[in-house]
Amino acid sequence: GHNGASAALTCPTMRPRHLERHRTERIGWLRAAVLGANDGIVSTASLIVGVAAAGTAREEVLVAGLAALVAGAMSMAAGEYVSVSSQSDTERADLERERAELAAEPEAERRELIGIYRQRGLSEDLAAQVAEQLMAQDALKAHARDELGISEHLAARPLQAAVTSAGTFAAGAILPLACAAIVPMAAVVPVVAGTSLVFLAALGALAAYTGGAKIGVGAARVALWGAAAMALTALVGRLFGTAVA
Repeated sequence: GHNGASAALTCPTMRPRHLERHRTERIGWLRAAVLGANDGIVSTASLIVGVAAAGTAREEVLVAGLAALVAGAMSMAAGEYVSVSSQSDTERADLERERAELAAEPEAERRELIGIYRQRGLSEDLAAQVAEQLMAQDALKAHARDELGISEHLAARPLQAAVTSAGTFAAGAILPLACAAIVPMAAVVPVVAGTSLVFLAALGALAAYTGGAKIGVGAARVALWGAAAMALTALVGRLFGTAVA
């Protein structure tokens, strides 16, 4: 009741904690993880289906699939690292510029922050109070968040993105590779294609659920593109195998 609320306000050990988790905190790792796993499944399964459709022996199919796993994981890691590093460099440069502006013209920067809060609906007096208090606490952090849109939750982390992409690509690629290793050669194409589509649909559904989107749409979208990729490579493999034969 009232006494409990008063105690929670006055006792430091009983202060209510902010337990709500927002999906924006997951965007960075989720994007890299979904992209990596999706590419791992699609590219490796497509290659296996294409090579198997050409009538190649199991050993050669597995070597091709393993090579695709290693090369793809490294490519994903390198590409993600370069891409996110560029974003990180841009953020760092913006923060350095903002730090210099705060040192040279603090009053102009304070007015800029007031203007931002005014546009968000605060009164002139309240906007000035908020700007003053936030700048007194951490001026650069306030400007980074509200002027530049950079926060600690959404900041670019190149190494994390690279490792996540490589790991999830490899995890995705192992699935069709394992299927190709254990099923009879005559069944490799349909089994790898079928299981990969199930994996892709599940991945799309999981990503949609985690990101707060519609699960059915996410699953269908990923599975559709995976099916198109495998169908095309199977056709190329069939034509190539027939031509060689």
